[in-house]
Parts: sequence; C-alpha cells; structure tokens
Amino acid sequence: MQAVAAAAPSSVGYRAWFQCIAGCPGHYSLQDIIYRCPRCGNLLEVRHDIERLQQHPPEYWKSLFDNRFLRNQWPYGSSVWGKREMVCPEVEDANVVSTFEGGTNLFWAERLGKDIGVPELWIKQCGNSHTGSFKDLGMTVLVSMVRQMIAGGKHIPAVACASTGDTSASLAAYCAVANIPAIVFLPRDKVSMAQLIQPIAHGALTLSLDTDFDGCMALVQEICSRHNIYLANSMNSLRIEGQKTISIELVQQFDWDIPDWVIIPGGNLGNVSALGAGFDMMEALGLIAKRPRIVVAQAAQANPLYLAYKRNWDFTPIIAKPTQASAIQIGNPVSVKKAIRTLQRYDGIVEQATETELADAAARADRTGMYNCPHTGVALAVLIKLRERREIGSGDRVVVVSTANGLKFTDFKLGYHERRLAEVSARFANRPVELPHDYDAVRRAVDRAALF
Repeated sequence: MQAVAAAAPSSVGYRAWFQCIAGCPGHYSLQDIIYRCPRCGNLLEVRHDIERLQQHPPEYWKSLFDNRFLRNQWPYGSSVWGKREMVCPEVEDANVVSTFEGGTNLFWAERLGKDIGVPELWIKQCGNSHTGSFKDLGMTVLVSMVRQMIAGGKHIPAVACASTGDTSASLAAYCAVANIPAIVFLPRDKVSMAQLIQPIAHGALTLSLDTDFDGCMALVQEICSRHNIYLANSMNSLRIEGQKTISIELVQQFDWDIPDWVIIPGGNLGNVSALGAGFDMMEALGLIAKRPRIVVAQAAQANPLYLAYKRNWDFTPIIAKPTQASAIQIGNPVSVKKAIRTLQRYDGIVEQATETELADAAARADRTGMYNCPHTGVALAVLIKLRERREIGSGDRVVVVSTANGLKFTDFKLGYHERRLAEVSARFANRPVELPHDYDAVRRAVDRAALF
C-alpha cells in the first residue's frame, strides 16, 4: 500500500491558496499574480487544506516521504517535490521545473562541536545545491508555477528579482531550464564575482544598479507591477513554500526527531518564516510533538531585526552598512512581519556578529573541514556567543543552516588569510609559506610547524 501511495498522482484532492497574514477575509488562487493583501497591504502566505492532509495519519506521511526521498522517479528526485502535497499540489508533473534540489547533507560537525562545547552540532548544508544556495528550494516552486500559468494561457513576459547574489543565480538557472526570460536587479559592486557571473552565464538580463539591495527591491516591484512581470523575491509566498522543506527535510534526516535549536542567517527574512511554516505544518499533522527554538543571526552592520528584538519587536528600517556577509546586507527586509510572528511563536532569539566575529567563526569552522560562506560564519559566530552565555546547553542538539556554498566567496576567503579584510583581525589566518626549491628550507619550515 505504501509503494502504491508513493507512486500515486499526489496532487489529487489537495488544495492550497494565498491568504493575508493579518487575517483579512479572502482566498486567492496560487495562479493569481498577487503578492500583497488588496485590503490591508500586508504580505500573503500560502495556506493548505489541513483537514484534507490530516485524513492520513503521521506514519503515512513519514513513509511516503521516505519512499520518495532522493529517488529518480520524476519529480521526486527533488526533496521539495517529494513533499508536494504540503508544498504546491496543483502544479502538473509536466510543468515542474527541477534540478533535483534539496536532499542536502546534514553534516555532523563533530570536531567543531566538541571544540565549542556542543557535541550535537549539525550543519544543514543548503549550499550543496544546483546553484550553490538554499534559494533553489523556493525557486523550483515559483518557476514551476509560472510555467503552469503560462501553460494555462496567462501572459507572463518574464520573471524578475532583486538580489544580493544568490536569488539572481537561482532565478536565472531555473528560468533557463524552463526557457522563460529572467531579469535580475543587482546592487553594483556589492555581490561576489562568482555570484555576478551566474545570471550572466544563464542568459538573464542582468541590471547592475548604483544602489543597495533595498533600492533594487523598490525598483523591481515597480517594474513588475507596471509590466505584468512576475516577481520572484521572497515576498512572493511561493518561494517560502519551497524553502519550508528545509524544516521537514532536516527532521526527516533525524529519523523524524526534532533538534533543540535551529540557527539561520537573516537578511530579507523569508527564510525565518519558511522554517516556522515547515515546523507548523509538521506539528499540525502530528509528525512532530515539540518545537525547536529558532535563532536568527544578523551581521552587526545590517541588523534591523536585532535592533527590533532589543526593543521588544519595535521594528524600524535602517541603512545597512557594508558587510562581508553581503547576501544579508539588507536594512529594510520585506518579510519582517512574518519573521517576527514566527520568532514570537518559537521562543526565538536574534543575535548579531561583528565583521571579525563572523570571519573568524567561518575560518575556525573551515579548520575542522568545512568551507563556509560568510553568512554561515554569522550563524556560527552567534552559536558561539549563545554557548558562551550558556543559553545553549552542552547537551542540546543544534542545527546551523548553511545558506550558501563557500566556493562563491573565494575573495572573502583569500582576503581573510591575506589579512586585508576591513575591520577583521583574522585570528585563524593561514598564508602559504614561500620557499626556494631546497630540501633544508622545506625541512626547517616543517620543523617550525611542529608537525613531527
């Protein structure tokens, strides 16, 4: 029976729709081009027919998802589409745009964990994906829905996003797979070269603007609203539906057990509400019996949510300052209301990390075999702070969500080890030792390193 269930047409009988996060009346189709509530202007969220999903017991869903996990049957090689009933049930198989995203390693950081006093430390390596970031999880859902709408006769000339690098890379790749034009708005000189080249390579119209991310975000919304271009930023709740599978997947990888803490870097903050949405759904369906605590880690140079947390959630936008964690250099996050609501439900904490703290934390973890992006460095620095304050206990199970691949940030890595990053002391810098082609010189260098 389980094998039949795994192969059955999964979209039959399941429903989802957009609804205002503030509770205004009105349901909107997932195929409507709408991002905010027409009554109050708040963002929308995707709601599911929970009663329909609850017709199956928890063990049914666990078995179904385990049977599909990382299999080659289309489209279940994708860990996102393997959970389609809880994500986006109305996209037909023929319109799914997937690179088999998800299924990323939940890495036991044994050596680093012991070093900082958290033996049960795990890193959810979302950067081990097609375009090198967790954005693929949401983009597969959004671009698939665009393809579904186009197949149904809707005129959508292009899909666009503002980005600090990873969103643009993901959108460009998925649109290239689907043969849909993509437009990306990037803040000039504020993304790594590796991030900039990705949308260029995939053929996207790449607009490098003399502004910051918040300026790009304002302009892309105006362009989309005037020209019927579909908006791909995380204010579009379809992105959140894909990203919420991080929660489901990491619980699945723990054999359906729950960590005590989940720590995630926060910029535009869609990922925070995505985490909560995944845990909420599992709780409603009986797949989990408790909730983890959620921690949002921000760079001290771009910390509007941290400042709001310190003021009892009184949020005010700021002008974000330059930070090595460029993907979260955002002063006016679109999804802040959703994020605050999630953190209030999950006994959440917001903490910040300075430039030296984030860079040293990334390098310290690299010394144990990882290769971290600066944003993961922010999360690791915050973990170290919370452990030093004893807010995180030595027996707690902690998951740090690594949002991007360190290979996208070679300039950051090189700058750190050459000690030329602004405001960074580089405690763990490790420069190559330049030597003549001479045995004695090599032997002296080895002796100085005390390897023998």
